[in-house]
Amino acid sequence: MAWLFDLVPPDYRAHAVLRRYPVLLARFAADHVSAGLEAAREGWRTVRVELADHLPPDAIEAAVAAYEREGARLVAARRGVEVVAGALRGEVWVPRL
Repeated sequence: MAWLFDLVPPDYRAHAVLRRYPVLLARFAADHVSAGLEAAREGWRTVRVELADHLPPDAIEAAVAAYEREGARLVAARRGVEVVAGALRGEVWVPRL
């Protein structure tokens, strides 16, 4: 549960229902991570055009790289949340080739 709480805004810790029902916390975490991933993808797509007149080219490229890193982190977190949520629902992991 601590890892799931680390993925959501700190204010979520105040909700007793999320502490009581880890499967619900996993749902909240999945929604939050998915929204963050979509925001990172949108930022990656638009930062060059929207900020080209306000930032030097090296800052734009650094921003694109940051969006790429954040996107990769969120994809991994989303997969982790899916696995944890499945385990909380009683799903059994079966290795595949």
